[in-house]
Amino acid sequence: MQNKLNQRPKGLAGRLADTDIRLLKIFKAVVECGGFTNAEVELNISRAAISIAMSDLEHRLSLKLCQRGRSGFSMTNQGDEVYQATLQLFSALENFRTQVNSIHHQLKGELNIGITDTLVTMPKMKITQALSNLKQRGPEVKINIRMVPPADIEMGVLDGKLHTGVITVSKKLPGLDYIALYDEQSHLYCSDTHPLFALAPDKLSIELIETYDAVLPAYAQSASIKSLFQHLNGTATATDREGIAFLILTGHYIGFLPDHFAQRWLAEGTLRALLADELHFKTPISAISRKGSSANLVLNCYLEQLDKDK
Repeated sequence: MQNKLNQRPKGLAGRLADTDIRLLKIFKAVVECGGFTNAEVELNISRAAISIAMSDLEHRLSLKLCQRGRSGFSMTNQGDEVYQATLQLFSALENFRTQVNSIHHQLKGELNIGITDTLVTMPKMKITQALSNLKQRGPEVKINIRMVPPADIEMGVLDGKLHTGVITVSKKLPGLDYIALYDEQSHLYCSDTHPLFALAPDKLSIELIETYDAVLPAYAQSASIKSLFQHLNGTATATDREGIAFLILTGHYIGFLPDHFAQRWLAEGTLRALLADELHFKTPISAISRKGSSANLVLNCYLEQLDKDK
């Protein structure tokens, strides 16, 4: 048995065949479904067939991709790396298909876009309108949206997993192009069950606000915005604005929210801005794409629509 293992080829021998692509698609589905059982429905094949395919792929790559058994399904470190490489491979294949269609001037293919949370409530729906116009021009275009933090969107665009993204900009990266879309205004808020809600405006002060628990963003901010957070007693964090809203609405925290996102609760009387003239800031929001990326008619059409509506 030991001799047999020693004879196994190291690395990926030969060219990448259609069979390899099929096995990688099964592997991708297994990872994203969290195991063989859930992947059965996604792939519409039996668990036994999935198991055989995974074994074949592991033999083909000479790598152990996952652990499966009574303890459940888990990825190995090698499996994680192969999964990331698989995403890049499929992205490259899709880009190739999109570029070939561009040669024929056919608006076909995919648009993989990452968007920071809560922007759907912006008064000027530039993103929505641009996507609508893109779909009108290319009914066969497939739009895939991922709602992820700005740093993940930047990385996704840079490594090619995303064609474009819409983010709050704290610092511009040299490898990206930016189209300015909005200046988002934010204020400090508390809910109607918080002790500060019923306090008269002349009783509020920064010194008083500093004594109450606050939720801070766990994502990058500019230096000027961070200076405002020095006035807050940060005892909780959230990775996105929706998470910040959840904690503010408990009545135990104060925190900054975009005004357009807070508007529904302001209208209901369940939120109040605190020291609105002093504690506020603006955040630039831009669409990003990778500098020097290959021609992509779908992406270019979408970015043109965004730029046109500035």
